[in-house]
Amino acid sequence: MPYREDLGKIRESYNTKHLKAEQEADVKRAELWRKIDGLKEIDRKLAATGPRLMAVALHESDETVDAIHSDVDALNERRALLLEANGYPPDYSDPHYDCNICGDSGYVNGKMCECLRRELILAGYESSGITKLMRTQTFDNFNLDYYRANERVYMNMKYVFNTMKGYAENFLPKSSPNLALFGGTGLGKTHLSSAVARVVIEKGWDVVYTGAIGMLSDFELYRFDDSSGIESGFARERYMNCDLLIIDDLGTEVSNQFTLSCLYNVINTRGIFERPTIISTNLLQNEFMERYNERITSRVIGEYLPLVFTGSDVRKQKVIKG
Repeated sequence: MPYREDLGKIRESYNTKHLKAEQEADVKRAELWRKIDGLKEIDRKLAATGPRLMAVALHESDETVDAIHSDVDALNERRALLLEANGYPPDYSDPHYDCNICGDSGYVNGKMCECLRRELILAGYESSGITKLMRTQTFDNFNLDYYRANERVYMNMKYVFNTMKGYAENFLPKSSPNLALFGGTGLGKTHLSSAVARVVIEKGWDVVYTGAIGMLSDFELYRFDDSSGIESGFARERYMNCDLLIIDDLGTEVSNQFTLSCLYNVINTRGIFERPTIISTNLLQNEFMERYNERITSRVIGEYLPLVFTGSDVRKQKVIKG
């Protein structure tokens, strides 16, 4: 799954960064030990602080915690004076991490650090396939004024907007419903779909956003290109296993026995394992039922919440208004 793949790759990069900072600190420490008499002994005593405190905790030492802390403060003060006297800043040999909160580990007290969470969100944007869309199409800039010419249309689109916004904010795998977005071009289906993806990704879930043509092309690759091996297998699994799959422009693909079989397998498999799916199509509900076979339509009509987009093409309205 992309989210787990992203997490694995980012954690590996964090390990690399952490080790690099530690290694650079070791090199600088060795440099200081060569140049400053007595510093190595001070560092050796500071390194023994942990074992000393452990011995006290296990009642294996007559020392007190306060006495150990007093010794550490004195050693640090002597160390800083030695560095200053030799022209070095006090933190010269300290590890310099990108994130001083977690020390480039990604976690603080067993909880994910904000720096790692940000990296995962950015990676999620990339792996979802809609980075550019999510930068410009959000719930905040979806303008319902384009639907006000007709009160009935406006009230419908207000319901659609609120339903999808609530869906995104309350998304949970296995409990969130499937959605089927019907309606002509330029009515906001892609805008609201990408807005949903953005919010769900920011909540930490694994989202794949794909056009129907692109998804079925990946299945064609899996079918015919044996040389692609692992990559084509991964391409197939990502559609089946992600927490939320959004299929845009359903109905634009070439329809044949193979593509219908692939589409049904995705919809059916995700339904069996209760993995939510959003499909978006320019077809009306009756057109959808005419185009697809009964296995697909029974799944979608029976198990997806239908949201019908109405009104006039927003893109054309924007052109007219300049």
